[in-house]
Amino acid sequence: MRRVVITGMSNITSLGESWHEIGPALHAGRTGIRYMPEWEGMEDLNARLGGPADWFKHEKVYPRQQSRSMGRVATMLVYCSERALEQAGLREDTAVLTSGRTGVAVGSSFGSTEPIKSFVSFMETGKSSGLNATSYIRMMSHTGPVNIAVFFGLQGRVITTSSACTSASQGIGYAYENIRSGAQDVMLAGGSDEFCVTMTMVFDRLYATSRHHDDPDHAVRPMDASRDGLVIGEASGILVLEELEHALARGATPLAEVVGFATNCDGTHISRPNRETQEIVMRQAMQGARMGAGDLSFVSGHSTGTVAGDMEESHASLAVYGDTVPFHSLKGNFGHTLGGCAAIEISLGIDMLKEGRVSPTANLTEVDPNCAELDYVMGESRAVSSNAFASNNFAFGGVNTSLVIRNYE
Repeated sequence: MRRVVITGMSNITSLGESWHEIGPALHAGRTGIRYMPEWEGMEDLNARLGGPADWFKHEKVYPRQQSRSMGRVATMLVYCSERALEQAGLREDTAVLTSGRTGVAVGSSFGSTEPIKSFVSFMETGKSSGLNATSYIRMMSHTGPVNIAVFFGLQGRVITTSSACTSASQGIGYAYENIRSGAQDVMLAGGSDEFCVTMTMVFDRLYATSRHHDDPDHAVRPMDASRDGLVIGEASGILVLEELEHALARGATPLAEVVGFATNCDGTHISRPNRETQEIVMRQAMQGARMGAGDLSFVSGHSTGTVAGDMEESHASLAVYGDTVPFHSLKGNFGHTLGGCAAIEISLGIDMLKEGRVSPTANLTEVDPNCAELDYVMGESRAVSSNAFASNNFAFGGVNTSLVIRNYE
């Protein structure tokens, strides 16, 4: 089997886009969560907090001729793809991009919501004034990957991973499998979700959103005894995955190597997490990587700040990694960014691996006694080895994923 390395990566988050911006904020425990005054008139919505990437003005990024088929979610993904390709040294390499050996594996929970409103208005009034030829393209589930493919002229495989909170992790995993098997040489992989109140309402109806409205910076508290739910954030992330020899032959610098991936399904409940199948997927990824827990520098947890989710994940993690591997989560900093979470968590995890320092889980001050006794990174950053880390994510429908990333040597 062929080796798969990461040669480029790019993010959009509520705390910025570069490690220079985001890194210090993570190490200081800062968050991108804010109060949402624009939701005050929504009487049936209990939540009032969110983590939008307000600084990113998607309408101003590309000319209309290039962006007419893109809503916000697709624009974010194309923007990140462009920067990741630049880092990889492939942005202007049309021979590689149009070779049929470069593809895309990207996902989001669904497309942009503005066109959906226009379709609903048409159904209610019979008037189509808000619709045009690209309305469906902007709202469809695969709006991200196809807009990436068209924008860069990719002629390889298009894989759409619209699986909610595992959209990005499945995208990265399936890209890894395609390159490893020889089906492709290069893949753009990752995920995104644009910020919309509908996403918050989904979890509000499940009584899973935080009510710490008066303290946005400390609202999301993964694994903490006082946690009361999640906050929806916004993010986008793209990684350039490439076959090792292909990368070296053109003089690229590998940033890290993907060495393990597994995904499975609980098959029991549409929204209740299951520690048994989570444990299985973590073990399978480690077995694929041919690593033991002692080889890991840290574990990047899903850990959204919900009562049941954190508890189940912690016990599955203890069974696989034991109680001596540093464990942290980035959800306290960004909120739950849904389809984008794995992409930014892996990208930022690589930056931490290179730095040899992992950030603390924001707002974790007292571990819930019902959670397993892991080696939680709390209070301040911790020096770690620069060897490897595991990244885990879980989604509605019982979809579980685990990836293992190693520092390239």
